[in-house]
Amino acid sequence: MFAINPPYRFSLVLLISAGLFACANPLLKAPATVSNKVDCVCDKVADKPTEKPVIPPEVAKPAELKIADYGLLKPAEWDEVDGLSANHSAADNLTLAWPAWLQSCTALVKKPMWKNACDAANSLNLQTNNNPDSDSVRAYFKQNFSVYKTTNVDGADSGLITGYYQPILKGSRIKSAKYPYPLYTTPPDLITVELDGLFPELKYKRVRGRVVGNKLVPYFNRAEIETDNSPIKGREMVYIDNIVDVFFLQIQGSGVVQFENGEQLMVGYADQNGHSYNSVGRLLIERGELTSANASMAGIKNWVKNNPLKFRELLNNNPSFVFFRELPNGLPGPIGALGVPILAERVVAVDPKFVPLGAPVFLSTTQPNNNKPLKRLMMAQDTGGAIKGGVRADFFWGAGAEAGAKAGAMKQSGKIWVLLPKEFVFKN
Repeated sequence: MFAINPPYRFSLVLLISAGLFACANPLLKAPATVSNKVDCVCDKVADKPTEKPVIPPEVAKPAELKIADYGLLKPAEWDEVDGLSANHSAADNLTLAWPAWLQSCTALVKKPMWKNACDAANSLNLQTNNNPDSDSVRAYFKQNFSVYKTTNVDGADSGLITGYYQPILKGSRIKSAKYPYPLYTTPPDLITVELDGLFPELKYKRVRGRVVGNKLVPYFNRAEIETDNSPIKGREMVYIDNIVDVFFLQIQGSGVVQFENGEQLMVGYADQNGHSYNSVGRLLIERGELTSANASMAGIKNWVKNNPLKFRELLNNNPSFVFFRELPNGLPGPIGALGVPILAERVVAVDPKFVPLGAPVFLSTTQPNNNKPLKRLMMAQDTGGAIKGGVRADFFWGAGAEAGAKAGAMKQSGKIWVLLPKEFVFKN
C-alpha cells in the first residue's frame, strides 16, 4: 500500500545555543556552521567580561492525545451514507461486494461480536444460492449492522484516499546479469517486540531489531542490506530484473513474479526491518526535482529513467526495507492483514486503531484524477505503514499495469462510513 518535525526544530535550537555558549567561553570553539549564523568571533571574547550563556526557554511538549480504539467513529444514520441508497444516481451494485464480505467472515466469525452477523450472511447465501441481489444485501446490512461515520482528530469527516495494486515483475530463481536484484525472506535474527505485552496502553505499537550481546539494537537499514556483501546474504528468494520495480513492490506489499518459462510466483509481505518509511516522492518535492502534481508512481519512475545515477542515493534516504514470502498458487488475490485473500476494487487498507479490521465500510470518493463519483461498499481487510488516521484509506485496484496506473494516480478526498454489528461494544 505519499513540515519539519519537532525534533529537527529542537536540534536547531540546540545548535544555536551551542554557538552562543561557545562565544561566551574562550575555551570553546563554535562550529563553523553555527558561528557563521550567530556572527561571533570567539578569539576576541577573552578581552571582554565573561557573560552568562543565553539558554533558550524550554518548550513544553504537548501531551500526546490518547484516543480509545475506534474512538473517532461517530454514530450516523443509514440515509447519510452517500451512495448506499438504491435511488442514488451513483448507487453501488452491492452484489459485487458480497464475496469480499464472505471472505471477512471467514476470520470474523470466530469473534463473539461478529458471529451473529456472519451466521446471518451464511444463511442469506444459502437462501439465494450464493447470489443475493443488491436489495437483499442492502437489507441484510441494515438489519444486522449500525452505521458510523469516520472522523479525524480535528473533527473533519473528509480525508485522503489513495490506491495500491499488485505489480507483475519479471524474475528468476537464479541470479544473473539479467536478474540481479533479490527479494529477501525474513532473516532469522529479526526480532519483533509487541509493546502492548509490556504496556497495554501501547497497543498497535511494536519495535523491531536484532540482538547484539544482551541488547536489542536497530536492524540493518536499506543502505546496509542492499550491498554486494549484504548482512542477510543467503535469504534471497527470487531475483528481479529492475530495481525500481523491487522498490515499488516493497511499497505495494505484494506482487506476482513472472518467470521466462511462463510460470508465476505470488509473493506477499512477510515483515519489515523496523525503520520508518520515508517517502521518496516527498523528498523529490522538497529537493525541487518534482512537483506535488507529478510526484506519482509514474512521475517517480520517469524521474529515475532520467536520473539513473541518483536513484541509489534516493533509495537510501528511505531506510525501511520489506521482506517477502511465497504465497500459495491459485489465490484470488494477495493475502491482506486480516489473513484472507483480498479482492480487486472491493478492499481498502485502513488504520486498525480507528477502523476494525475486517469491517464493511462504505467509501464515497472520486475516480483517480477526475471528478467521476466512486461510491463503493468495501471491506477493511488490509493495513499499510502510511495509512494512518480516522478518515484514511488505500483502495486496492487489483493486479497489473492498468491497476497500477489507477493506483499511482489516486490521491482523492473522500468520506468513509463503517458498518458494525449491532452487538459491537466499544471499549473505553
